[in-house]
This record gives sequence, C-alpha cells and structure tokens, in this order.
Amino acid sequence: MSDFNFEEEEFTSQFNGGTLLRIGKQLKAHKRLTITFLIAVAIVSLMESVFTYIGRMIIDQGILGRNPTRLVELVVTYGALIVVQVVCVFIFIYCAGILGEHIRYGLRKQLFSHLQKLSLSYYDRTPVGWMMSRVMSDSERIADLVTWGLLDTVWAILNIATALFFMATINWQLTLIVALIVPVLLYIAAWFKQRILMEYRESRKTNSLVTASYNETLNGARVIQSLGRQDENLREFREKTARLYRSNYKAAWFSALFLPSVQLIAAFAVGGIALYGGWQYTAGGISLGGIQAFITYITFMIWPIQDMARVYASMQHAIASAERSFSLLDTKPEIVNRKDAVDPGTLSGDIHFDNVTFYYDENKPVLTDFNLTVKSGEMIALVGATGSGKSTIVNLLCRFYEPKRGAITIGGRDYLSFTLDAIQSRIGVVLQTPHLFSGTIRENIRYGRLNATDAAVVEAAKVAGADEFIMALDKGYDAEVGEGGILLSVGQKQLISLARAVLSEPELLVMDEATSSIDTLTEALIQRGMERLMQERTSFVIAHRLSTIKRADRILVIDAGRIIENGTHAELLRLGGHYYDLYTKQFRREMFEDAEQDFFGADGVAENATLETTPA
Repeated sequence: MSDFNFEEEEFTSQFNGGTLLRIGKQLKAHKRLTITFLIAVAIVSLMESVFTYIGRMIIDQGILGRNPTRLVELVVTYGALIVVQVVCVFIFIYCAGILGEHIRYGLRKQLFSHLQKLSLSYYDRTPVGWMMSRVMSDSERIADLVTWGLLDTVWAILNIATALFFMATINWQLTLIVALIVPVLLYIAAWFKQRILMEYRESRKTNSLVTASYNETLNGARVIQSLGRQDENLREFREKTARLYRSNYKAAWFSALFLPSVQLIAAFAVGGIALYGGWQYTAGGISLGGIQAFITYITFMIWPIQDMARVYASMQHAIASAERSFSLLDTKPEIVNRKDAVDPGTLSGDIHFDNVTFYYDENKPVLTDFNLTVKSGEMIALVGATGSGKSTIVNLLCRFYEPKRGAITIGGRDYLSFTLDAIQSRIGVVLQTPHLFSGTIRENIRYGRLNATDAAVVEAAKVAGADEFIMALDKGYDAEVGEGGILLSVGQKQLISLARAVLSEPELLVMDEATSSIDTLTEALIQRGMERLMQERTSFVIAHRLSTIKRADRILVIDAGRIIENGTHAELLRLGGHYYDLYTKQFRREMFEDAEQDFFGADGVAENATLETTPA
C-alpha cells in the first residue's frame, strides 16, 4: 500500500519559539484558571525553599543553640506552612486537570471545525490517519505540555531562583560557585534539546504514516484477505513501524544520556561545596545548619535540571505534535466564498458550462474548453470511460472544485457569485458508494434535513422505496446501521441514501452511478425512487445501467473531457457511433435471453444490464 503520494511539510531542526507562543495562546481563554494554577505552583515551590531555610534555623538556633522555646516556635511554623502547601498542592493539581481538559476540548474543536471548512481537494491528497493523529493524539500531547509541562517549567525556574536567593543570604562565596555551574548545565540541556526535538519530529511524521496504514488495512480487511495480501501488507507495515522505532529509539537514547551528564556535573558541584563549605565551617564562615541547607538547595537546583531530560523529551514531543496540528489549522480552504457572495434563494434556471477548463494536475487537463447547456428540469445522463471527466463535471457543478478557466452559470449568473452553502444545500447527491453514519436508520435519513419530523422521515423513505425493508427489521427506523452502515447491504444503504436526498428536497440532483453495484431487484426499487425524486428537477446521472440511461432527456458520451456524442437513446443508436458500439456489444445478446427476461421482470434484461463504459 502506498502513502497516497502524501508529502508532509518538513519542519526545521531549530527550536520554534513561535510554536511555543501559539501553544501558550491556548491559555488565553482560561486566564483565571491559569493564574490560580500559577500562583499555587509558585507558593508550593517557594515553600520548599522556606522549609529548608527553617530547617537550617532549627539546627543552628534550636538544636545547637539549645533553645527549646525557639525550637517549638520553628516546628509550629514549619507545620503551619505544610498545611498551606498541602492546600496549594490540591489547588494546582485540580487546576491542571481542569485546564488540561479545557485545552484538549478546545484544540479538538478547533481542528474538527477547521476540517469541516477545508475543500474536497484537501481530503483527496491527505491520508485519513494523518488527520486522525492531529485531532486525537497530538491534541493530547499539547494539552499535557500546557498543563504539566508548564508546571514543570515554572517549578524548575522558581526552584532555581529561590534556591539561589536563600543561598546568597547564607554565604555569597558558595553561591558564586554554584552560579558558575548553572550556565554549563543550561548549555548541555540546550544541546540535547535540539537532538531530541529532531528525533521526535521524525517520530510524529512516521507515526502519521503508521496510523494511516492501520486505517487503510482495517477498512480494506476483506479485500486484503480475498487477495491474499496479508504477508505483503505485514512487510510494508513492518518497514513503517521499524522507522518509527528507530526515531523513538534515538530520542530515548539522547534522553537517557542527558540525565547522567547532568548528574556527573552535579556530583562535582556537591563535592566542591562540601569541601569548600567544610573549610569555611572550620574558619567560622558558615554554620553547620548553613552547610546542610546549602547542599539541600543545590539538590533543589540540580533536580529540576536533571528532570529536564524527561521534561525536554515530553516538550519536544509536544512541540513536534503542535507543529503538525498548527500546520493543519493554517491550511487555507481552496474553495471559499467571495466577499460579495450572496444567497440567490433558488438555483432554478438553465445551467451553462462556458469554455470550462479544469485539471487536478496542471500537466494533465481533465476538461479543456468544455461547453454544455442544460435546460431547467432536464435529465442528463453522462456516459464514458473511467477518467473521461464524468465525475469532474458534477464535482464542478456542486462546487467541490472550481473551474481553472471559463465559467459556470446557473440561471444566467456566475455561480461563483453564490455562497457555497446556497449551492451545496440545494443539490442532492447520491453516490455510487453510499456513506452512512453510526446511529439509527431514522437518524441517517434525517441527516438530509435535521429539523425534519418523524412523519417526514417516513414519507421520504416511502418515496425512495426504503420503507418496506425498514419496517421488516426488528426495530424498524430505530435499527442501528453500524459503522459506515456495515449492518446493511449495499442496496439497503443506497435506498437510505436516496431517502436522505428525498428528505433534503434538492433543486438539483446528482446521481453518481447510484445503481452500478447492486442487484437488479434492488435496482428496480431504487429506480422507482429516483424517478420520483427527479420529477421536475434538473438531474445529472452518471450511469452504467441502461434502464437509467434510456429515460434521460439527453445522453452525453464523454471522452477525454469532451462531449463526442449528444442525444437521446434512440438518436445515438441511429447515429451508429461510440454509444451504438457500447450498446450492441454489451446488450444485444442479453435482450434475447428469455429466461433472464422472465427472471428480472417485464422490462427485460436490457433494462437491467450493466453498461460497462470502457473504450471500444
């Protein structure tokens, strides 16, 4: 399986401060909660240093000073501050949890909302797994960074700052020694940070490919097993996961190497303080409690820097995730409303394609100077080989794409002057492969018009010919369809899709090979529903079934993006051209097979056979 030729944006190895700033902006909507969280963290961090300072006074003034009254005062103060610290710990943990959920919810809502606005072309070139990773796992990591990552960072900065302050009040010479070590530790941290970030960027990129491969394999499980592709798929999946393993392994290696490097430097610092502090004590320059406090403060400083191995690993992972999530949010829809776009109130009138040129790839035009006029209420059938441009014509009509050159007018007005909603809400689309959403049959039909009553849903199903099979189910309209409609047959899904289109009451109708992959009995039901739906509506039908094509007002034979034949079924047969070749080669024999005619009904097999639109 390929990766859809998907080229993901490459991110540089440089630390991106802009990304961190955008992550921080996620807190803007929760100022009060964020401030409470930061104050609680600051108090808890400050208490740690105060406790050490009080411990120094307990040793020097209470124990060594043999002053029981002072000792009791200090112990009571220590206990009271512990109560304050406990309350603040509860507050910051609670705030971090709530804040994380807010950020997670807000990000996912932003991403999902933005995905709804993106043009169809974005979904054509972007793997589903990549988008799922952005919305789910990446938003999780960003939320963790904003809460627990922020906690670790603030805690580390305050620990170092308060430790240096209290050390300076005890002995400035020893403090100077410690201050000289800090830049060395920060340099080492920065060096490791760059390498960890590079590997996690590669990890997030590869993880998207792995997720996409998962998604594709699960959706195509039946095809994979029927073709015996299990071993080949496993080999390709191993290659992707091996690449993911290597990038994660390197990130873990750098993270593991960082911690002992910091510990080694910290050991030299503690040894130097113990040696110089001992000399100061014998000279009367520092008390025994002061030395104990000093070593504790060094631990306070070294611990956050040591913990940076973990903090940096999670931070770089989150930044790599954020870069990709923000790249999605920064993607601009290719199809947008013009500033002066209006809702015309109706799409009635003739449709005209005027010298329309369109391509997906600039070097491979699909339509070139294409011209077509469709009268209001006319039914047009499009016939042609795969890749001839049939689906492109209806995609342009629905404005899923826009012409590269030329214009499409509806009722004499350029349809680019209409809002997207004005066009797409008035066009009913029934696809070859119908898509149903998890839920009940009633909910799936009502998707065509969310405010429709139950009676309207039932009436739409009756018009589409779906009511009979629905009522035969145990739960009727409340029966679950399963994920993607897996609990129903293709024909049943198509009938529900047709009922959904009926309920939406479209002004224009697009039927994209809606009966090409179902049995002939189900086709008869769908055909009757289509006929009711297409009455007095302008309709475009991409058809393989002769029964559908014969009823069209006009049949257009499309080849290489051009109309090579145009007329009714009878006119095109008399013409004796491309359409005639398709008809005679594929239907002559079937039309005289009485047994099949009796089986399929009075209309005969010619009404129900499949028109394979491949070049003669």
